[in-house]
Amino acid sequence: MLNIAVRAARTAGSVIIRQADRVDGLKIDTKGINDFVTAVDRQAETIIIDTITKAYPHHAILAEESGRRDGEEYLWIIDPLDGTTNYLHGFPQYCVSIAVTRHGRTEHGVVFDPLRQELFTASRGSGAALNERRIRVSNRSNLKSALLGTGFPFSNMSRMETYLNIFRDLSIPAAGIRRAGAAALDLAYVAAGRLDGFWEFGLKDWDLAAGALLIRESGGLISAPDGSSDWQESGDVVAGTPRVFTAMLKTIKPHLE
Repeated sequence: MLNIAVRAARTAGSVIIRQADRVDGLKIDTKGINDFVTAVDRQAETIIIDTITKAYPHHAILAEESGRRDGEEYLWIIDPLDGTTNYLHGFPQYCVSIAVTRHGRTEHGVVFDPLRQELFTASRGSGAALNERRIRVSNRSNLKSALLGTGFPFSNMSRMETYLNIFRDLSIPAAGIRRAGAAALDLAYVAAGRLDGFWEFGLKDWDLAAGALLIRESGGLISAPDGSSDWQESGDVVAGTPRVFTAMLKTIKPHLE
């Protein structure tokens, strides 16, 4: 299944890159506030689904653009182009994300950056890799030297004040904060030790599933901002190295009361 996920991600990535210099001619639809979809998103998703269904015709699929189709036992969770806004502006930070779950537990995850040809993979219990080389979260032990990633609330502005207060309190001790605009890739960067922690509100299953497995399999931790395990339901997440993760939760929790 991991091999099929990799094949699907690479094929979709080729389509995404071929169209990258023609974005001015793309038809763009608006799904919501600051939430866009293009023909490239849909084409990449179709390729991924076709690749999966040829190999596993009876598996279920949850895809960002086409929704859910029922199936047996396994569920494939697909984001064909995470970072569409970046893609439309020529900002070089976007990826393909594919996860495979069984009875609600993620078994395999793939995050593919087609620009840099970086393939992040993980299988439950087998560790995580970048281009087939084992990766681990960083050994950063506190916020003072940590580089954090985040994402601003772009569609639900009702929590902007809470978010900005958290941003302020984390930015004071941290070495820096980056907002790159592709959550799946941010999570992969935590797994690879490029970021020491990450937090964001309001993400979807297809943003999180593969990246969360990468983090867990590389020695990191992930939870909801209050420390609970309902991050998949809420879409609100905090992730990082064990000690940075703990320090982030301690900083964030008072703002949730």
